[in-house]
Order: sequence, then structure tokens, then C-alpha cells
Amino acid sequence: MIRLYNTKTREKVNFEARERGKVGMYVCGPTVYNYIHIGNARTFISFDVIRRYFMWRGFDVTFVQNVTDVDDKIIARAAEEGRDAAEVAAEYTEAFIEDMRRVNVLDPDIRPKATEEIPAMIELVQELVDGGHAYEADGDVYFSVRSYPAYGELSGRDVDEMESGHRELRADGQGVGERKRDPLDFALWKAAKPGEPAWESPWGMGRPGWHIECSAMSRKYLGLPFDIHGGGADLVFPHHENERAQSEAACGCTFANYWMHGGMLQVNAEKMSKSLGNFKLLRDVLDAVRPEVLRFLMLQTHYRSPLDFSDERLAEAEAALGRIENAVRNLGWQLENAQDAPSPLDTRALMKRAKEAKVAFVLAMDDDFNTCRALGEVFDLVADVNAQTAGKVLSVSDVPIVRDARDTVIELMGVFGIDVAAAGEGDAGEAYPVEVVDLAADLAGYEGADAAEAVDALLTARAEARAAKDWPRADAVRDGLAGLGFTVEDTPQGARVSYEG
Repeated sequence: MIRLYNTKTREKVNFEARERGKVGMYVCGPTVYNYIHIGNARTFISFDVIRRYFMWRGFDVTFVQNVTDVDDKIIARAAEEGRDAAEVAAEYTEAFIEDMRRVNVLDPDIRPKATEEIPAMIELVQELVDGGHAYEADGDVYFSVRSYPAYGELSGRDVDEMESGHRELRADGQGVGERKRDPLDFALWKAAKPGEPAWESPWGMGRPGWHIECSAMSRKYLGLPFDIHGGGADLVFPHHENERAQSEAACGCTFANYWMHGGMLQVNAEKMSKSLGNFKLLRDVLDAVRPEVLRFLMLQTHYRSPLDFSDERLAEAEAALGRIENAVRNLGWQLENAQDAPSPLDTRALMKRAKEAKVAFVLAMDDDFNTCRALGEVFDLVADVNAQTAGKVLSVSDVPIVRDARDTVIELMGVFGIDVAAAGEGDAGEAYPVEVVDLAADLAGYEGADAAEAVDALLTARAEARAAKDWPRADAVRDGLAGLGFTVEDTPQGARVSYEG
């Protein structure tokens, strides 16, 4: 039974899907006025892993994520740059999709854009007006917070103790507070201002408020109530509180059965902000580190807990992931070079250990998607397999058991969206330095241009030199490879090479 923490009830609860075997998830997407930062990325990676786990457990998941492509921030950015707001939104929408794919976040099943869903939003606003939960004032439409008695339950706030904190200003500086019936009321529809995007509506030309888009799109594509609504902890109030209020006021039903929120990200134990000079865009980080490493770092902390991001922690994540990748690579090499000889392994114990690791992994992930504990189970399995197989020549009879253990590691890491299979399938050559080709030409007479082939040629040349007791040449190959970041290991099955960069 999967248990998850429901923000609304503030406790872990058993997950029960609305429809057996299916999960409907809505996770708030970006407002596309800039490149996303690593704090945004943490939220999207966390929910990507939650989605992947549901899929791995056999659920049919429908994952919806919106793109807010009309908003005050987009309009302001366009004005600063002398461009059209739609042009700005299109540029950063494309950049967002590119960044997500780069960090191996699955595309949503449905990615609605706000500007393409205006009719659904107008329909919802009209329902609220007709139901007495909203009112028009000079072309703006506001939601009447006190018309919904449950307002504040999601964020744990008392309406009577709240302060608005969200005083909106018109372009001319005129406050809108005097047009609201209550300071807590929020905009569902905004009257058109000169030069801004606008659409026809029953209340005149205008554009939707931020909160209404998610309510309209989740209802349209998932139905009500849907299973899980997710986002960062910063969205609990006011965004998700307002979404819930307007949606449930309109339908008289539950909006989302479970609310999930990811913890915030800090940089070097400080809040990330431009003023502190620690603001990091995702694409800049990915230019300096492998996407797998960034995912690995983020999964080392439970999705609801604060995450401290630093160069030191990235380096630690690189090393930790490398240990798993090296184990997969080494096992792959041993499997390819198994001999017709007696088994050096306790295969029953190894087979049992792989099964136990998968069970423990499931128990960890079933407990509110505890990725840090689940990663620990993978590490324990890797350590146990290494203890049995390190430095040993595998028997042909060992192959099925060892392959199953290796495949278990690959499968479980795949649930996290981290592909360690390539580490054992010869793909490492793509990352080899081009200088190894010149080294192979000098020391092995290699005439090609493929780095992986060049390494093989060097190992062959070294083996020939050792057989001829030409130690200076053998040492020259080893030292040349070492100078480029390679390590040559001599084993009973022959020499093998690893590359650390």
C-alpha cells in the first residue's frame, strides 16, 4: 500500500485511486518569462520520480502540467525587451521543455497552455458568478473568499486572522482594494489594460487571473475529483488555496483528493536569491555537471524536506553515483568474460539478496516516496554484490544470477530516471577524450578516429608488449592512458580499463 503525505490533512494516508489502477496527477508548471532555476527543477524532478514510481508499480498515470504563458511577469519582461508577450512566452516555453528533457523529466501526457484554454476559464468564472461566489467590478471579476467556508484549510490559516498581502495595482497606480468587497478576495478575470494581451468575455476584454487557469485545466483534462495535485511548498498559499476554493465552490465537490508539496531548495544553506548572488539557472548547472548527477543529488533528500545545494554536495553525488555505475560496468565485463570453471560465488545468497533489495526498495518508496532510503537499499545491494564478485572469474553457471543482480540495480535506478545501464554496455567511449586517438596512433599504430576503438587498440598493443616482455612499451601505454584519466586493471581475464575523466 502506497502511503503519501497529504498537505491538507497534515498526515500520511493510504493512497486510494479514484479509479482502480489509474492515477490522475496535476502538477503546476512554469510561468514562462525566464529560464527555470534549480529550485523549480527540484519540484519537477521530485514529481517526475513519483510519477515514474506509480508507473513502475503498474498504475496507468495521466500526468497533466500546464504552461502559464500569459501573466504580469511575462508582460513586464516583454515591455523591458520591446517584444511581444507571446514571443517571450514561446521562447521560454521551448527553453523549459528543452531543460526538462535534458534532465530526463518525462514529458507530461497533456501540456495545456493558458492562452489556448481561455474558453474553459471563462466558463468556470461564469459558473462562480452565477453561483454567487464571484462578482464583477469595472471589468474585473473577483472571487468572494468568505463565500467558501473552507477557505484556509489547505494552508492551515484562519480567514479572520489573514491579511491580504496581495494588493494589486493598475497600470496607472490606482489600487483595486476599493473595488473589492473584501481585501482577501482575489482576481479571477482582469480587465484589459492598454497594450496587454486580451480576450473577449462577458465582462469585457481582459485576461484570466493566475489561479483560475489551473482549476479550469485540471477539471477539463482529469475530471473532478482527480487524485493528486502537486507543486512546490511555495504554492500552498495563495495559489493552491485559491485553486481549491474556486474549484470546490463551483462544483460543490472535492477538487483534488490528495495535495502533495515539495520542499524548498537552498544554496550553501542560504535561501536562493539574486541579491545574494547564489541564484542558479538549471541550464547553467547542467553545463557543469551531468544531468544524472543532479537528479541523484536531489533524490538523496526526501522530497518534502529542504534541500541544500552546493558544489561540495554535487561532487559527493558524482562520486556516489560513480560507485554504482562502476559496479554495473564491472559486472557487465565479468559477465562477458565468464569461464567454464567452478563457481566462486554463493549464488543462493546472491539471488536472495537481490530479491530482498527489491522488496526493501518498494517498502521505502511506498512510505511517502522515500527516495533517500530507497537509494540506500540500492547501495547496500551494490556493496553485497561487490563483496561476492570483486576480483573473481565468474563461472558460466553464475551468469543468470549475477545478471539478475545487475539488472535489479539497473531497474531500481531507472525508477529514479537515472540510466546506469549504459555504464556497462560500452557507451562510455562517447565520453573518452579525443587525445586517446593520437596516443593509439603513436603507440599502437591505430589509423582510425573512434576513441573506444583506440582504447581497445592500446590494450591489445600493451598485451602484445607484455607477452614479448617489452616492458618499456607496455609501461608507455599504461602511463599514456593514465595521463588521460584512464585506469588499467590487470585481471585473470585480461586487462580492462576504466575512465574517470
